[in-house]
Amino acid sequence: MDLQGRHFLKLLDYTPEEITYMVDVAEKLKAMKKADEPMDVLRGKNIALIFEKTSTRTRCSFEVAASDLGMGSTYLSPSVSQMGKKESIADTARVLGRMYDGIEYRGYGQEIVDELAKYAGVPVWNGLTNEFHPTQMLADLLTIREHFGYLKGIKVAYMGDARYNMGNSWMVTCAKMGMHFVACTTKDYFPDPKLVQECEEIAKTTGGSITLTEDAMEGTKGANVVYTDVWVSMGEPAEIWAQRIKDLSPYQVNRKIMENAGENAVFMHCLPAFHDLKTEIGQEISKQFGMDELEVTDEVFESPASVVFDEAENRMHTIKAVMAVTLGADKKLGICR
Repeated sequence: MDLQGRHFLKLLDYTPEEITYMVDVAEKLKAMKKADEPMDVLRGKNIALIFEKTSTRTRCSFEVAASDLGMGSTYLSPSVSQMGKKESIADTARVLGRMYDGIEYRGYGQEIVDELAKYAGVPVWNGLTNEFHPTQMLADLLTIREHFGYLKGIKVAYMGDARYNMGNSWMVTCAKMGMHFVACTTKDYFPDPKLVQECEEIAKTTGGSITLTEDAMEGTKGANVVYTDVWVSMGEPAEIWAQRIKDLSPYQVNRKIMENAGENAVFMHCLPAFHDLKTEIGQEISKQFGMDELEVTDEVFESPASVVFDEAENRMHTIKAVMAVTLGADKKLGICR
């Protein structure tokens, strides 16, 4: 298995075997970190982190993972980078590709990270776009495998708006890995039909399945994983809140939903989550709409079924795996196959 030099833009670009390999590498790197084993085999290399959307987990994961592998990292915030403003994406890619050994991008359209990859000459990694969030998917797969011991056949019920990066990515992931994806939401929030069709074709070859339903109870029945995300994505205007709350309230993850899934079901969320009033935005929403919890209740979020912080930790281990395999560290560490 040789992924050195590859970009990591979306899981559609990878085979099930390659995806499994990255999860395997992440598992080994996690064990090495827990055992305090050195893994800084990429000393002398450096990476650039382009963030057009801010983040806690993604930035920290890339920086810690790079440091563990021995690399330096440069964080380029929205106020620092001139990409697309004073300098084209192609020119930025060619400049950074001469200085760095890898480039991470977190921001808006998928076409931006695709163009960076076209011109950079070094591996480019997608930290999140409007359409896909592949690093989150690897973290989620590792978390699910740690909890259940396997991936094939797992049923994932995705609650809420399934039109964007998380809904798209889960649908692709389930299709690739022989898992069962169920989008529980109103028809207006179903994923793009073209992507649904593409995933259905992939699922035919892996034993997976794609289901879209407006019935939350039917969709979550027997689910191994109940997954949700914030109802308003990053960068969307505040006035969107009222419509989203009205449309998506029937798909809130609460005790009834988890009991319907079954006693062995786990709750997952890519974070941040609006489950209490301990944030400024949460307090504003409560004042305006009278809701103290949105996509998930605090009862579920803080329950034994919740594995959200295992999931958050695994962002770092799986991001480290992505960089390791695309920069050849898996070979140097002797954990390749």
